[in-house]
Amino acid sequence: MKILGIETSCDDTGIAIVEKRPDGFKILADFVSSQEDLHSGYGGVFPSLAKREHQNNILPIFERSLRKAKMLKKTNGCFDGKKIKKLEELLERNLELFNQLKLFLEKYEKPDIDLISVTVGPGLEPCLYVGVNFAKALSFYWDIKIVKVHHLEGHIIANYINQTPDIAFPAIGLIVSGGNTQIVLAEKLGKYKIIGDTRDDAAGECFDKTARLLGLGYPGGKKISELASKAKTNNFNICLPRPMIHDKNFDFSFSGLKTAVLYEVKKRTGKELQSQEYKEEMSREIERAITEVLIKKVRKAAEKYGAKSLIMGGGVAANSVLRKQMKGLSKELRIGLSVPKLKYAADNAVMIALVPVLSKNFKEGTWKTIKPNSNLKINGI
Repeated sequence: MKILGIETSCDDTGIAIVEKRPDGFKILADFVSSQEDLHSGYGGVFPSLAKREHQNNILPIFERSLRKAKMLKKTNGCFDGKKIKKLEELLERNLELFNQLKLFLEKYEKPDIDLISVTVGPGLEPCLYVGVNFAKALSFYWDIKIVKVHHLEGHIIANYINQTPDIAFPAIGLIVSGGNTQIVLAEKLGKYKIIGDTRDDAAGECFDKTARLLGLGYPGGKKISELASKAKTNNFNICLPRPMIHDKNFDFSFSGLKTAVLYEVKKRTGKELQSQEYKEEMSREIERAITEVLIKKVRKAAEKYGAKSLIMGGGVAANSVLRKQMKGLSKELRIGLSVPKLKYAADNAVMIALVPVLSKNFKEGTWKTIKPNSNLKINGI
């Protein structure tokens, strides 16, 4: 079985083709088009621009993926005019994409794809619509079943890409990214319960916003982590709050931390703000504040639910300090830890394609039964 994965929940356009085999799976193609440079001037993702870039990138990446997987074959010149007309109706809000897809379908024949697996939520709705509409169009025209995938389950599944994870269940999963910060109780793959969630900003969002206050640009997490690793002094005596760290629940709140950074920055003179030493010390304190809260909450959850292992996922899971602290926590609790390879911590389509391979939390449907949901809960598909 060959599965096409499609990911457009935020600012990365991902296409992957995975082959399910009796002994596991093989990645036949894996491409991601990043919009990092495009959004750097905004200090975060600008949804309308992200949507436009998805529309521009998704078909070229799909064609590139088919070529990589040796599945791109020219047609004999015949195509279904009635289906093309219906396709135009399906993509009436993405006419530029329709025009590109029409030319593609006239040129190439149906590839050997058995299933389409696509992110339907959560995420930025304009971005989700591009991936979902593209999946619907291919499903309709080529008569291929669709699997609706929850983006956060994809981040859990990412731990299985190109490695054998040490995951014993029940497990506590920390899913932390620019749009989500959640603690998930995983009884097994496909069976999850959210036990902790952010009440406002996600951890990655907090990194981005505080980086913008320091004039560091986007993506904030990467910029702050780079500066934090260089901090050697404590001349500015910076002390930020650790929001909700002592609360008995497993929820998060990072908007107050962002505000505390704003007030701290306002206290400084222009010369201090431009100081490399100040930016390094502030970055170190921001990183410490965020990671300490995350670790404390994960510890509480693991102890309460008798976790046998810890799982990480999401873009912030690439943070070296967080990975180091999670490793220390797993050793302290004497339980396993699984973290995705750095390449697959961020959004990608391989993890989306693998959900119907590894998880039981999916249902096959058709193009008529699929739509995006920007606030989708992990068991809401």
